[in-house]
Amino acid sequence: MKKLEYGFFIAIEGIDGSGKSTLAKNIYNYLNELGYETILTKEPGGTPLGLQLRTILQTKNTPVNTKAEFLLFAADRAQHFSNVIMPALNNNKIIISDRLNDSSIAYQGYGRSLDIETLKHINNWAMGDIKPNLTIFVRVDTNIAFKRIKARKEELTDFEKEQSFMNKVAFGFQEMYQNRTDVVTLDGNKTQEELLADAVNTIKKHLQ
Repeated sequence: MKKLEYGFFIAIEGIDGSGKSTLAKNIYNYLNELGYETILTKEPGGTPLGLQLRTILQTKNTPVNTKAEFLLFAADRAQHFSNVIMPALNNNKIIISDRLNDSSIAYQGYGRSLDIETLKHINNWAMGDIKPNLTIFVRVDTNIAFKRIKARKEELTDFEKEQSFMNKVAFGFQEMYQNRTDVVTLDGNKTQEELLADAVNTIKKHLQ
């Protein structure tokens, strides 16, 4: 296995239906084939506790207050960083996370209208002030994302039911990233092969 001198942390972000989860898996497979020690994880659900919280957040059989919703994500994040992210970074691995703290800003901040500065403060605390080395944002129009979600023929999560909500989330991501130098935006309308090539080119530059 190729060993890095330091751990390298990548977050893959985007709205539901953007293709980010498939991209995250493809990057993971590619880097492993190159011989890099890589782990693939996600939020929510990257730990046993996270899997339980993921079920609560996506099904919401019991109504969840918007503040409580964010705090459940924050609880998942704190456990995720303690159990998965920090140990992997300490062992100089490449970590690919399908979603991270920026999703909470987009979904609960812009989407649910919670105070963004408060969310950032709690996120930083949950993450131990650790930030990704690189964030890859897969940008796609919400109309296309909705068509993809419906084509899955799966039960919709609470976050996928209303396009008006998704429009707010998409706007949030775009506004959040317009001046960020640690974020690379990829065109989610491309094929997964093209997206992977673009992502790998970016990652290789950072690893060098």
